[in-house]
Amino acid sequence: CVVEGTDRTLDVLSSIEHRPSDREASPVPPSFWSVMSAAVLEHPITPEISGDGHTMQCMEVWGGNEAADSTVNMPGLDAWVYSRPYKGAAGGGDVHYMSRCGTGRIARLLVADVSGHGAAVNDIAISLRTLMRRFVNFLDQSQFVEALNREFLTLTDAGIFATAIVGTYWAPTQYLVTCNAGHPPPIRFRAKTRTWELLEPLGAYDQPGDAPSNLPLGIFDPTRYDQFGVRLDRDDLVVIYTDSLMEAMSPEGKMLGTDGLRRVLATLDPSRPDTLIQNLIKAVHEHAGTENLGDDATVLLLRNTAAGAPKMTLRESAHSVWLFLGLVLARALGGTTPIPWPEFRFENLAGPFWSRWNLRWGRMEGRLTR
Repeated sequence: CVVEGTDRTLDVLSSIEHRPSDREASPVPPSFWSVMSAAVLEHPITPEISGDGHTMQCMEVWGGNEAADSTVNMPGLDAWVYSRPYKGAAGGGDVHYMSRCGTGRIARLLVADVSGHGAAVNDIAISLRTLMRRFVNFLDQSQFVEALNREFLTLTDAGIFATAIVGTYWAPTQYLVTCNAGHPPPIRFRAKTRTWELLEPLGAYDQPGDAPSNLPLGIFDPTRYDQFGVRLDRDDLVVIYTDSLMEAMSPEGKMLGTDGLRRVLATLDPSRPDTLIQNLIKAVHEHAGTENLGDDATVLLLRNTAAGAPKMTLRESAHSVWLFLGLVLARALGGTTPIPWPEFRFENLAGPFWSRWNLRWGRMEGRLTR
């Protein structure tokens, strides 16, 4: 799995030798800042691996479209990722990403099932990572989803589109906002009631003259993508998966479906999330009578730890600001890495200094918003 981040900007910068005389002598000189920003975008970070998995760093974007079997820790969330490209290919049509904002309060996730395989999807995965970075400090994910749709619309001639789940977790209130672009619905485990249920809104918009809503990415513009939120309790789980699991056919020709997948989950032990995906995949293979599901397979499992937002030290705050200013300067001087501008809303900007503002986000339980 591609693992990358921006928290090693200074290390990358120090590794690039800048010689003005060489640049002046070169007939077609590469921009130093272009090289720097490209290096920041592509340079693998030093893995922060412990016995509990990879710990997300400041403004890091993690993921890709390669095989993965990993544990990722974010403020308030533990995540387990399983992804297997079809026929063992180097890269598949399933793309998964997670990101952490500069203050550790916003965690974003993306699981997309892109039509097609091969080099075209590899390029798309890089483009999606760039968009994840651009919106890493945005609390409201609406603009991010609209940008995803526009990105796929540029690929219409190639016949490429994608279904996707986009989620934003706000650690101070344990609030998860999701958007479904034609994708199978996530499944939530409620720790208080010990039940599994589809993560879907309580209602839907149905207004004359409205633009089409919640279509797969790259089908039509404008498309309205509804957002709805739920407040998670401690040890609640959310399972996000691609369609190869629900479309698994038994030897008798019976499709597992979302209800079947939910019934399988109900037989598993939710207190062992570290083994839940493995056991889920095993059960799907048993249903299908084969380990070949005929497509890429990806599962992202989230557990709400209720740890809340981290209290940043002065050093961590200074590092976050320093990193951001470095990216702004690199961009201004010819770099290509997108600037992760923060979203201008009170919860996002005032929250680090006055924690009460953080509690303002998370008031539309089960309801849709635009």
